[in-house]
Amino acid sequence: MGLRRKHKKGTGIGLIAFVVLLLFGIIAYKTIDLEKKTKQAEIKIEQLNSQIQEQEEDAEEIKNLKAYVQTKGYIEDIAREKLGLVYEDEIILESKDEE
Repeated sequence: MGLRRKHKKGTGIGLIAFVVLLLFGIIAYKTIDLEKKTKQAEIKIEQLNSQIQEQEEDAEEIKNLKAYVQTKGYIEDIAREKLGLVYEDEIILESKDEE
């Protein structure tokens, strides 16, 4: 009977060691997985911050363009470029196109 008890003690310690090693392996795997996910999340955050900055710059450009469109200078520029309009006292010089 004494041999069986020693054998059971050895089996119990081996089982405990196996469970501890198994838990350690699971924890190590999950830690690596979380680090990978953290790096991916950081990259995504950087990309989103970059997009936010681009959108803010675009919004600022639109705001400036909106202000410019409402000025007399813009209306004059469009009238000159698109419609060919000029003031009454202006003289337009045109060059002949070479064919």
